[in-house]
Amino acid sequence: MDYEFLGKRISGPFTIPSGIVATAVPIIDYLFRHVPQVGVMTTKSIGPVPRSGNREPIMTQYAPGCFMNAVGLTNPGADEAARQLALLDVPDDRFLLTSIFGGSIEEIVEVARKLAPFSDGLELNLSCPHARGYGMDMGQDAGLVREITRAVKDAVSIAVVPKLTPNVRNIGEIAAAAAEGGADAICAINTVGPAYFTAHGHPVLTNKVGGVSGKGIMPIALKCIREIGEAVSLPVIGCGGVSDADDVRAFRQEGADIVGVGSALTGLDSMALARYFADLERALDEEQLDAAGIRYDVPMSFKPFTLVSNKKVCEDISILTFDKKIDVRAGEFVFTWVPGLGEKPFSALTDDPFSLVVIDVGIFTHALMDLAPGARVFVRGTYGVPAVPPASAKVMAVAGGTGLAAVYQIARDHGDAEIFLGARSSNRLYFAEQCRAIGQVHIATDDGSEGHHGVVTSLLRQRLDALADSELDRCVFYNCGPAPMVAAAEAVQRDFVTDDRIFSAVDYLTKCGVGICGACHSPDGRRICVDGPFMTPSFKNANRSQR
Repeated sequence: MDYEFLGKRISGPFTIPSGIVATAVPIIDYLFRHVPQVGVMTTKSIGPVPRSGNREPIMTQYAPGCFMNAVGLTNPGADEAARQLALLDVPDDRFLLTSIFGGSIEEIVEVARKLAPFSDGLELNLSCPHARGYGMDMGQDAGLVREITRAVKDAVSIAVVPKLTPNVRNIGEIAAAAAEGGADAICAINTVGPAYFTAHGHPVLTNKVGGVSGKGIMPIALKCIREIGEAVSLPVIGCGGVSDADDVRAFRQEGADIVGVGSALTGLDSMALARYFADLERALDEEQLDAAGIRYDVPMSFKPFTLVSNKKVCEDISILTFDKKIDVRAGEFVFTWVPGLGEKPFSALTDDPFSLVVIDVGIFTHALMDLAPGARVFVRGTYGVPAVPPASAKVMAVAGGTGLAAVYQIARDHGDAEIFLGARSSNRLYFAEQCRAIGQVHIATDDGSEGHHGVVTSLLRQRLDALADSELDRCVFYNCGPAPMVAAAEAVQRDFVTDDRIFSAVDYLTKCGVGICGACHSPDGRRICVDGPFMTPSFKNANRSQR
């Protein structure tokens, strides 16, 4: 079937709303190559200067399929975004809709001029409900919407698509103002709110309030799209709560030309996401109801744990042990939350009792290191793909820094394992005796204070050179540590085995844990939280040999 949007033939009738999944150029590139149903590709909202956004938690689930978020307009700034988008090869049958925002008309126009050369259209974010001075603060004023739209239209030669907020008395009036300003299409709706949600007596979002998305807002979205259609004769991108084919039909009946799917992608890895859109398109063609793959079982609730001991390894590394067991499989990870301070992802060093290794690298981890026994923290998860080596495999676990926490349980549970530990000096080593109890241990320190004098990857090569071919044929590698160490380990391992026997976890920034925010993207577009954390160097083999 042929699809068209604003004069351009496109490959599919869907978009993913701004700020969801497709938040980085590598992810967009993956979607271009593997998800033709997304004919309109919408970027994250980009402003005049870089914004780090809100501290985690940035997202929570208040009911199955129903979410709140307050990301905080995280973006690299217009100049860096322009540099990144310039590297993107946009297929002829895709429409790149670049979302922009600013704190004034002048700022929005400045961003528009910088990003228009790399875009098919500009979405004006006039609807974000949780960033003061931006988004909804502008989009609730019809006169200002008209003025902003006209200013951007006068500044660029491509399509302009205001994205409207549902948090107004009369969205049709706002849409009419956008049309008077020269809008080429309308996008609706953004999240509803702001709203508030708590767990264990504490507000979950660090921002305290956030926008509501997911199944719960679909009736609001349908009402808004109907009112927009009654007010203007412009193409409409409709989004808000869509998950299955019947939802898409409902949006189309109310006047949506392109349908956005966002929260329904929660928890889907890259391949599952591609299958979801293919199934959704097929269900529409065959007049079926459901698209397979929607997850309503994503674990986002918190469980309390009490700290039993805080053992210092050295000045900036501690092992925190808690009062009970956690149900985590080798290779998975969890988020640890301290209300009012934030949350961060961790691999569990041990599951029974639950323990973590913490290295002091910022505000949150510094506070964790200072926790006294009796302190209460909260944990959500688990996340990621479990690591399941073949029964006949010889596991070779390579850890640098605090990376041991991610590979120890893999080695422990498999039984036939060797563990390579790398550290700057002997005082930064931990859990070595426990490792010796489960397998052969090889230690390297940069200063030679224990074991091999040098980097752990040199020690790894020495060991692999000494193995017989029959042993190498059984080796499966699990690497975790800083990116340079992991890259060096993979380079050594590729001299002995193929990519499908190498699995690496790199410490990329991880925020939501459920595949939505895209912060943890790897250079090839995989998202660590749903595609990893242990992934092969080659995307086509990612995690599949473990399942």
